[in-house]
Amino acid sequence: METVQKATFKYFWDFAHPVSGMTPERTATPTIVTSGGTGFGVMCLVVGVQRGWITREQAVSHLTKMTKFLSAADRFHGAWSHWLDGRTGKVVPFGEKDNGGDLVETAYLVNGLLVARAYFDQQNPQETQLRDQITKLWETVEWDWYASRGDGHLYWHWSPNYEWAMNMPIRGYNECLITYVLALGSPTHAIKPEVYQNTWKKSDFYTNGNQYLGYTLPLGFPYGGPLFFAHYSYLSLDPRKMDDGKTNYWKLNLAQTLINYTHCVSQGEKFGYSTDNWGLTASDDYNFYDAHSPTNDNGTISPTAALSSFPYTPYASYQAMRYFYLKKGNPLFGPYGFYDAFSQVKNWYSNQYLAIDQGPIVVMMENYRSGLIWKLGAGIAELTTGLKKMGITTPSYPTGFYMYLPDPKTNEVDLMRHTDRTTYILDIAVKGKESVKLELTDRNGKVETVLLNKALNEGTHEIPFVAKGGKYQAILSQGTKQEKVLLNLR
Repeated sequence: METVQKATFKYFWDFAHPVSGMTPERTATPTIVTSGGTGFGVMCLVVGVQRGWITREQAVSHLTKMTKFLSAADRFHGAWSHWLDGRTGKVVPFGEKDNGGDLVETAYLVNGLLVARAYFDQQNPQETQLRDQITKLWETVEWDWYASRGDGHLYWHWSPNYEWAMNMPIRGYNECLITYVLALGSPTHAIKPEVYQNTWKKSDFYTNGNQYLGYTLPLGFPYGGPLFFAHYSYLSLDPRKMDDGKTNYWKLNLAQTLINYTHCVSQGEKFGYSTDNWGLTASDDYNFYDAHSPTNDNGTISPTAALSSFPYTPYASYQAMRYFYLKKGNPLFGPYGFYDAFSQVKNWYSNQYLAIDQGPIVVMMENYRSGLIWKLGAGIAELTTGLKKMGITTPSYPTGFYMYLPDPKTNEVDLMRHTDRTTYILDIAVKGKESVKLELTDRNGKVETVLLNKALNEGTHEIPFVAKGGKYQAILSQGTKQEKVLLNLR
């Protein structure tokens, strides 16, 4: 895990643009830097400092250069374009009429900057200057301008040449949720909550509720769409703590990931997929680029899909990582980690790296390993404000197993060894102040060990324990309530 994370991190450090410090869109276009991918990269720098790959001072110096560049770059009512020239800060058109502000890419960028502001909290001149510069950039994004057309909708693009010609309201459900969190949480240019209700939720592909391959999908497209829907907005937002009374966002993301995984396993004979070789999302392919999903599958596996899903499917993601690294080897793993995609049936391997695919690998693997970026996100007041305006709060869980929800078909959980290679982690949720008991038994109910037997405060708790691999049963008791899951310890 360290090898993969660190190599992928180098895309954002070694390959950063030398003038702007921003992240190139892809290795083939080193002078075209990307707003959204840079935001992902900023969070990767935070991980790099925490892991000791770079020093705190190096990161602060780099980010100071970047924020100064961003303050002088082209902006359109405070929003940056999708692409910029890394040398000059001038807009590089993403399409014929897409040569102005891109609010979604801006949201990804700002989200990363706010995470950096939260992390670099020391009271010295360098970090104080960085925080002040980030706050100035954030507070001058005119989110409300992009909802100013008079129809009550929030729009993705605005151009000084073509104005609203792109005509794309930001509707759900897809990768854009973080845009509304920031637009509602802005202290200077917030949109009204009804804009969120009238745009994001007014879509033919918002409410779902159907079953696909045995899993109920609360929101989104049939079969869930590409897996980046479960990654981009959740780099800093912990979906375990998000519920709006109708949708539990952890269950949503888990369902989408399991549908994607199950589809791949079912298509093994056709495309060479397996329980080790899975993961469909937007990436390069042998035709050029596409948003791959269970309903748009041409045999292209994107390593970012499984690796960025580590918090949701740790065992399946770990098996995929081992397969990509040990079985595929050099054709797939290079100086900046795994190349963007490959197709087993076509014997095709990408030779490119893409910022928006590399970034979630580092961040989501870290959220699985330590929860670092999720914890920082939880402490950003503006994100909390935006979520509350959307009606999204931390659910009041009854006692129960929390992070690893069991397979609904088998009531089994695949639990992978944690980062020190000897320890497993169970997350539990506790309601009330009664004594809580957590036992590990064999499959016949014989108690192997008592992991916990004491009163806990209401909320969620990580319970680390050491055990040999194998099949066990975890029994969680609080008062008269008892819950059991079957554990496959890998």
